[in-house]
Parts: sequence; C-alpha cells; structure tokens
Amino acid sequence: MPASKAIAFSDSWFGRINDYLTLCKPKVVLLMIFTAWVGMFLASPDALPLNALVFGTLGIALAAGSAAALNHVVDRQIDAHMYRTRNRPIPCGTLTPAQCLMFSGVIGVLGMGILVVYVNMLTAVLTFFSLIGYAVIYTLYLKRATPQNIVIGGVAGATPPLLGWTAVTGQVEAYPLILLLIIFTWTPPHFWALALYRKDEYAKVDIPMLPVTHGDDFTRLQILLYTLLLTVVTLLPFLIGENGYLYLAGIVILDAVFLYKAVQLIRTRSRTLAINTFVYSITYLFGLFALLLLDRYIPLLFDRLMS
Repeated sequence: MPASKAIAFSDSWFGRINDYLTLCKPKVVLLMIFTAWVGMFLASPDALPLNALVFGTLGIALAAGSAAALNHVVDRQIDAHMYRTRNRPIPCGTLTPAQCLMFSGVIGVLGMGILVVYVNMLTAVLTFFSLIGYAVIYTLYLKRATPQNIVIGGVAGATPPLLGWTAVTGQVEAYPLILLLIIFTWTPPHFWALALYRKDEYAKVDIPMLPVTHGDDFTRLQILLYTLLLTVVTLLPFLIGENGYLYLAGIVILDAVFLYKAVQLIRTRSRTLAINTFVYSITYLFGLFALLLLDRYIPLLFDRLMS
C-alpha cells in the first residue's frame, strides 16, 4: 500500500474512532466516573474490591456513554442549529443516526451485562434507571416540555457516587444519598449559568430553558437561591459526622466563591461572568469530591504512619 494511502486509511480510522468517542461525551463521563470512584473509595476505605473498581467503572462508563450517544441521536436537529454542538458527528454527517443508535445499544448492553455479572444487580438496576432517566425521560420529554427540565431531570445525572457506593457494598445508605443530593442541588446553577450564556441559541431551537421562558433576571435569582441551598446541603457530610474539619474548611471556601459569582451575576448581568460561573461550577464539583476523599484518607494515612 502506498504511503499516502496508508496515512489516509489511518486518518480515516482515527477520525471514526474519535467520532464514536465524541458521542460518549467523554469530559462529562470522566467527571461522572470521578464521582463514582469517590463513592467507591468512601464505601471501602480499607480495601477496595478490585472487581468493583475495574468492572464497576467500566460498566458505569459504558452505560453513561450509551445514554450520551442516544442523546446525540434525539437532539440531532437541535445540535445542527446551535454553535456549541454543530460540529458533533451527526450534524457534520460523519456518522448516521442509525450508526449512533447501534453503537449506543451495543455499549449499553455491554455495560449493563458487566454490572450484572461482575458487580451486583442493585448497581445494574440503578444504572439502568439512570440511563433511562437521562436518555429518555429528560432528553425526549423534559428538555422540550418545561423550564424545570434541569431540576426534574437532575436526579439521573446525580447518581454516580451512589452507583460507586453500591458497586462496593450492594446497599443504599444515607451517606451516598447525601452525595447524590449534592450533585442534584448543584445541577441547576451549573446548567442555568450556561443557559444564560447560550440563551439566544436555546430560543432559536425552541428549547424552554429558564432564561428563555422567564428571563435573565429571574434565572440569575434562581442561580443565587440554588447556590445558597447548595451551601447548606454541602455541609451535611460534616454535620452527620462522615467528614471532618479538612472537608469543612475546603467546602466553605468553594461555596464562598460560588456564592460570590452568583451575587456578581445579579449585580453585573454579564454574559462573560455567566460562562465563567459555568466553568467554575465544574471545578467546584471536582474540588468538592476531592475534598471528601482527602478528608477521609489523610487521617487514615497519618494513623498508619504513626502506628
């Protein structure tokens, strides 16, 4: 094979792999997997079962990727008219809806099979309901039906730490439910900040995001109110005795910055600040779950060093 043809063949396959990877929304899935890992490590601080870590991660990631790929299919007409999404594989024509559906089905079935066989049935069932909640209930119905789409549909995206916990323990307990509640409360200010920045695009494709239906000022107020609620909810791990003063100190700082940005959104009405708040909210969630983990493991490490 001539060198030029070999390079073209290689580029073609690389591009196709990249297209399928894009369908899975890897950045979103990575954040979900990180929070699931935190759930796993918090559930078993002494010795994390290898099957839960490896197969739990793989199964949850494949299921999340399947839901994301189905989202691409359902939203393909919307994606073609939005600047943020117009370069996705289906609008670009590099993949067909049928190819994406087949891909979604294959990795979804594979992920669920891994969870059933190698992890436990509870995690598989919860993961399945999360997939249906996001890909069907939220994407097909809620997203187009109500400005509360993010609030109602937020449960589906909030389950990863609970899934990580059940992958290890096989039980639903209060602590992972609090972690789920944290992500659930975080979701509205996170997405509404983006919606403020992309308001015109959502209006163009007739998606009833809160800024489109109720205006920017009302949305900014809701971001502030939900951020205040988030500040209260994030204190719960400390208040119930599951996490200590390292977590408390860190989360107070993270919450203070988030609240400051929410107040500034109301005072300045800046679209640039809206997208900056959206970006910070991602850093915030990563930092929060890192704090949960560090707060639990640093004392254990110190005790072992001192013993």
